Amino acid sequence: MESTMIRDMTKGPVVSQLFRFAMPLFFSNALQAVYNLVDMVIVGNYIGAAGMSAVSIGGDILHLLTFVAMGFSSAGQVIIARSVGIRDYGRIRKTIGTMFTFLMSVALVIAGVCFLLRHDILRWLNTPAASREFAMDYMVTCICGLLFIYGYNIVSAILRGMGDSRRPFIFIAIAAVLNTVLDIWFVKYLGLKVFGAALATVIGQGVSFIIAIIFLYRRKESFGFDFQLQSFRIDADAFRQLLALGIPMAIQSAAISFSKIILMAWINLFDVTYSALAGIFNKVNIVSGVISMSFTTAGSTMAGQNLAAGEHRRVNQILATVLAVGLGLAAAFTLVMVLWPSAVYRAFTPDPDVLAAAGVLTLPIILNFYGSATRSAAFSLINGSGRPKLNLAIALIDGVIARIGLAALLGFGMHLDCLGFWLGDALAGFMPLMIGGVFYLSGRWKESADA
Repeated sequence: MESTMIRDMTKGPVVSQLFRFAMPLFFSNALQAVYNLVDMVIVGNYIGAAGMSAVSIGGDILHLLTFVAMGFSSAGQVIIARSVGIRDYGRIRKTIGTMFTFLMSVALVIAGVCFLLRHDILRWLNTPAASREFAMDYMVTCICGLLFIYGYNIVSAILRGMGDSRRPFIFIAIAAVLNTVLDIWFVKYLGLKVFGAALATVIGQGVSFIIAIIFLYRRKESFGFDFQLQSFRIDADAFRQLLALGIPMAIQSAAISFSKIILMAWINLFDVTYSALAGIFNKVNIVSGVISMSFTTAGSTMAGQNLAAGEHRRVNQILATVLAVGLGLAAAFTLVMVLWPSAVYRAFTPDPDVLAAAGVLTLPIILNFYGSATRSAAFSLINGSGRPKLNLAIALIDGVIARIGLAALLGFGMHLDCLGFWLGDALAGFMPLMIGGVFYLSGRWKESADA
């Protein structure tokens, strides 16, 4: 049975095909960026630095807690894409059922453990006293919605692995609009402060997931997954494949998130102003993440299908296009930061103390644009070829050794303080380019790899 939902990307013009797949992802991730920015902007304008600090801390914690969803859903997407390339629809069905059961179970366990450790977590992060209560509200509320985040990642991975990036865009658009409306209502008009911002986020995520799962269920015949209880049984072979590729990807996601948590704890040693600036740094960098995530997802899926089909020339074209687009967008974003930095920072808050210190962020933000652009090409090749050992190497080098090491060297060793922490974070973003470049030049990506 050949699915009407599955798109074959081993034939046709590479550039136009990549853009047709990537643009819905780009707009989807742009909406996700807006989705993440809204809390910070509204809280910054109506509550101030203490609220921004809380959203920054809570957001970093939430991002760390989603590392399993990010890693294993990306792995499932690659497995599904490669299965499409070799027309193995049985493998697709087993991967879907296994991924659902495993990830939703993990979400419940993580949420329970983090709720029990909620006071300890904020203490470990050196949370400023001025923002502690707000940070607790934001963190606990978002933990309660963790199941929705995991569920949305699963459904999106399934659809994108099959070549459908349009529907995930629609789902996240619904969540983004709902979150924005509820944010303003809860924070500005109902006076729910940071709790209101977190509640709006969870409601948006929940509605998005419910709509996505209903869509997938109604089209179950097109890809052969019947959603019966027995279909969610973990298949041993599918689980081994998911673990082989998912563990390195999850470690990679966790390592980067963990390093950011460490940096946040160091930044919190200063004062609430710098904690608020950390929130601005992370949220502006979401814009560069739009480049990386969109074209990494599209490039990985296309590269996975074409590698499985032996279309190596097309893989080269995919990588070249991903890199060119990323660098072009990075240059455009750089121009904005050079010409209008004050306008960017004022969009987050009118707080004079925060704005007076915000100039320290400009250089690290610009470096991050280019790091994101270059790693999208590297990960398109590495993820698409299903190389778990390389993902693990990048996870350890980029996420732990380089990011924490450079931040400590520049911040503490060279006494650059918070500037050093942010510069170390930005410079570590070029590690995937270096490792991916060596892998590409070796030619080993042309060899078969069974994840």
